[in-house]
Parts: sequence; C-alpha cells; structure tokens
Amino acid sequence: MSTVKKFVKDSHRIAREKGWWAGRRNDGELIALMHSELSEALEAMRKRASKGEIAEELADCCIRIFDFCGARNIDLQKAIREKMKKNALRPYRHGNKKF
Repeated sequence: MSTVKKFVKDSHRIAREKGWWAGRRNDGELIALMHSELSEALEAMRKRASKGEIAEELADCCIRIFDFCGARNIDLQKAIREKMKKNALRPYRHGNKKF
C-alpha cells in the first residue's frame, strides 16, 4: 500500500478507535478543525517555536485531512497525483498571478 493511502487508512482507523467517529460528524466542522491546526502552526511560528513544534501542528492538519478522506472515501493519493500533473502544466505563476 502506498504511503498516502496508508496514512489515510491508519489516520481514520486510529480516530475511530479513539472515539472520534462514535457519532455523526459535520463536514464543515471537520474542515474547520483542519483549519484550526494550520492556525496553531501559524501561532507556533509567531512564538518562534522550534521546527519540531511547528511540524507537529502541520502533521496534525495532515492527519485531520487523512482522517476526513478515510471517512468520506476520498482517494487523496489519486487527487494529489492529478493535481500535481495539472500544476506542472500551468504557466509560470499561473499566468502572472500575484502572491
């Protein structure tokens, strides 16, 4: 099993085992939880936390994304591959977009 597929499967399995899927979960809430992990990473950067602490918050975001994809049967690995191919074909800065 590839790494992304394994992360999705394992993240969702662990979340279920720890009781996070005992009831119905709202997609908006789950997306907000992903966003909150990015906010925590930003806050860690602002506090000049170590790279390890920042990486941990980013990992939390990835885990929430993997868990969501496992719960909703989303093939994240396929989506990443397709999106990377699409991005590789785009023009420089997608046609001169600003940051």
